[in-house]
Amino acid sequence: MTIQDTELLLQFRDPETKERAFTAIIRKYQEKLYWHIRRMVVEHEDANDVLQNVFIRVWNGLENFREDSQLYTWLYRIATNECLSYLEQRKRKSTLSLDEMESGLSNKIVADKHFDPNKLEWKLQLAIQQLPEKQRIVFTLRYYDEMPYEEMSRVLDTSEGALKASYHHAVKKIEDYILNH
Repeated sequence: MTIQDTELLLQFRDPETKERAFTAIIRKYQEKLYWHIRRMVVEHEDANDVLQNVFIRVWNGLENFREDSQLYTWLYRIATNECLSYLEQRKRKSTLSLDEMESGLSNKIVADKHFDPNKLEWKLQLAIQQLPEKQRIVFTLRYYDEMPYEEMSRVLDTSEGALKASYHHAVKKIEDYILNH
């Protein structure tokens, strides 16, 4: 039986059980957050670095978590913001244009030793990398994490209507890419 988030938060606020509660939070959400991050930054090492930064921010901020939203939503918001910061930082450090950087992510997918251009899941990954950043995030949250628009709205601080439009445009672009590549 898994401990409910409210119980974990109570334990985290108690100095006696703080570290144990934090470890339980990590165990409960680490894999979901890792794959959310990995889909955005592509490489395993980068995803691990970002995930580590996420948990550092969680450790530092959990004391002040007001529980206006679910813990899960708050964690995804931090993970998404860390991904965006990481990608932005990489863009600034790079002398490459945004288009070159995004094609670099595609090149990393193609360079994977398991890459098979005839398999649909690889085409899907390449298609996702062609999307603008916002559409890529919305698509991955909806498609892979099956996050409801209402929750996504809280994570991304965007209206549900805008998210639905972004998802719709992303799906059309992905369909077009898969059919034409």
